[in-house]
Amino acid sequence: MNTETNLKRTPLFETYKKYGAKVIDFGGWELPVQFTSIIEEHEAVRQAAGLFDVSHMGEFIIEGKDAESIINKLGTNDVSTIHTNQAQYTVLCYQDGGTVDDLIVYKLADEKYMLVPNAANIEKDYTWIKEHIKGDVTLRNISGEVAQLAIQGPKAESILQKLTDIDLSQIAFYRFAQQVTVSGITDVLISRTGYTGEDGFELYLASNQVVELWDKLLEVGKEDGLKPCGLGARDTLRLEARLALYGQELSKDISPLEAGIGFAVKVNKESDFLGKEALTKQKEEGVKRRIVGIEVTGRGIPRTGYKVFSEDDEEIGVVTSGTQSPTLKKSIGLALLSAEQTKIGTELKIEIRNKLIDAVVVKTPFYKRV
Repeated sequence: MNTETNLKRTPLFETYKKYGAKVIDFGGWELPVQFTSIIEEHEAVRQAAGLFDVSHMGEFIIEGKDAESIINKLGTNDVSTIHTNQAQYTVLCYQDGGTVDDLIVYKLADEKYMLVPNAANIEKDYTWIKEHIKGDVTLRNISGEVAQLAIQGPKAESILQKLTDIDLSQIAFYRFAQQVTVSGITDVLISRTGYTGEDGFELYLASNQVVELWDKLLEVGKEDGLKPCGLGARDTLRLEARLALYGQELSKDISPLEAGIGFAVKVNKESDFLGKEALTKQKEEGVKRRIVGIEVTGRGIPRTGYKVFSEDDEEIGVVTSGTQSPTLKKSIGLALLSAEQTKIGTELKIEIRNKLIDAVVVKTPFYKRV
């Protein structure tokens, strides 16, 4: 592992070596793509549990009398509907409906929230929010002070329960507990969200304590099959679960409605929000293109950027994400296609290595836990 780099690193970087990580440049961060193998780590999450370092994600604190109204002005979802210790998925949009970023909002208290943006968008999002702040509200970027771990999989709860006295079964999906003690480390925020299609938790804590907790979790989880996991498995897991990735399924050129996350767009909420007019029009008239699931029926794996053609060899879109699914043993992907070509069962062709390979539009998510 090269020690001379301009890439950003999480507090766990030096610890990666101990677990045999292979690191890559991911959006300006030096992060592990895998520790053992992508397939082994993927299967660990589906069958037991996996531990991810997601400390590269951002954290902002926004508080004050007008915090709620500012978040509602910027986000597509309706933050006024959530209570303290509840989280919400939302999208920041430009006026034309394109996506600035997708993020999670945590309501820490009345008039106090934590926003969690994507790592590559931390500076952009902070500037965007700062530009639109008015009234009694303050915004702080605490990304450098906070680390984040994700423990995901069917055994995640029982493993984490070994290290805390709080009853984790009482934390519902998209809820969280604050100031929890985990393995003697105080002031940990534990949320039940995730990006894998499995049950699991995110742990937010001080950066200088995360190495200790990472090691402890892997120690107590070893007998249950807990494995350290990298970005490779994180991507195959989220794709099987049909979870959008910013920069692929979401971008300044792809709206949340086109991306298929309309559940997070509340055009009828009381407050106006950036992009409302454009998104309302899309909702009323129907989007002209849409992201759908595809399965390659011929030989080949769809990859980001590959062109998609109709049965009549007309170019109709592009693959946004694709992989060989470790769970399903099939070549799957997501593609942004002309709306008239998005019906389930529609036969397509994908250009893979200069050949047109047969594919079909399929129902998503590709994988759903029982």
